[in-house]
Amino acid sequence: MPVSFANCRRPLNHLKSTKRLLAVLAGIGLALGVACGPANAAANTTAKKKPTNTSKPTKAHKSAAGKVNDKAPQPFGQRPEPMQFADDLAAAQGWDEAARLQLRQQLAQAKSMPVVQRLIMPAAAGTAKDWAAYRARFVEPKRLQAGLEFWERHAAALARAESQYGVPAELIAGLIGVETFYGQITGGFRVIDALATLAFDFPSGRSDRSPFFRSELAEFIKLCQREGLDPLNVKGSFAGAMGWPQFMPSSWNKYAIDFDGDGHVDLLNSPADAIGSVAHYLAEFGWKPGMPTHYSLAMPVETSARAALLAPDIKPTFSLAQLQALGAVPSEAAMEHHGPLAVVELQNGSAAPSYWLGSENFYALTRYNWSSYYAFAVIDLGRALADLRKARP
Repeated sequence: MPVSFANCRRPLNHLKSTKRLLAVLAGIGLALGVACGPANAAANTTAKKKPTNTSKPTKAHKSAAGKVNDKAPQPFGQRPEPMQFADDLAAAQGWDEAARLQLRQQLAQAKSMPVVQRLIMPAAAGTAKDWAAYRARFVEPKRLQAGLEFWERHAAALARAESQYGVPAELIAGLIGVETFYGQITGGFRVIDALATLAFDFPSGRSDRSPFFRSELAEFIKLCQREGLDPLNVKGSFAGAMGWPQFMPSSWNKYAIDFDGDGHVDLLNSPADAIGSVAHYLAEFGWKPGMPTHYSLAMPVETSARAALLAPDIKPTFSLAQLQALGAVPSEAAMEHHGPLAVVELQNGSAAPSYWLGSENFYALTRYNWSSYYAFAVIDLGRALADLRKARP
């Protein structure tokens, strides 16, 4: 099981109480204006690479669950679809008869989980996005304390990952903190149950993603075969994401690395492997060393110009000249940028939205989770941790 930072060998002397932590935060000005800009908005869950790691249903999920019958989990048993899946996968991988029969037995013991069907449903429509509320879930005293302990304990691995892949240590620490509270919340669902449910019993009421989850189930089985894991014992999120960095099986197989040098890629128990794998993932998705993630800008007043700037969403699309032609005024720092930029909107509840220019590095962060709010939470948590480390006596 992942390491719990409640059992760290020694506390940080400069953070002996929540009260003192809050005082430090106030002293260094951790408003979004320091890290990312003025604040406010809920997570954009559209087209995410992978869902969040919580194993408990939210109010929004509960309200969106009307079409799902919340009955007790049912074993798949000898249902034709999973049995055919086992036969096809074994044949494709060239596994022998014993391996094929074992896989059939494992899938027969997997359970169709109504709670997974409910949690995969989109949140209820009409909820106002509020960046400040979203940010407050992550940049808060307990997570900052855990993040500082994580950074202190794994400083060497973080520094090595930054040197090797060019991804700042603060962003790696911020991402792992947002994903799993530094290994404390990695999901309580059996991954085989979650993936089999979504592969063979995907709920109606949203676009069918069962082919994606069948592919992820196959990747999970191959991962277990390669790493010697029992697929009936591995736990993760309701969508099958695993370990400290919450990688889906296909991402684990493609991007995870053995960063601690023990001969195994272990995202479940090795923080070092998680650190290296996060950095490698971002590098593979276009991270450019030394490039800022974002800049400030002033938006044009004209409605059609704003619409044109926001149309590409988080995809870097505009040159500086194009931004200016549409009436946007990039910050002085942005004027030194080379490469395309995206105009990113953060909604602030009932208040006016805030706007930022996202670089190709900002876009690389969103390849981990397709949400500008998520990316800014990672950035802001990482910056908060870096500032706290600098402020230590």
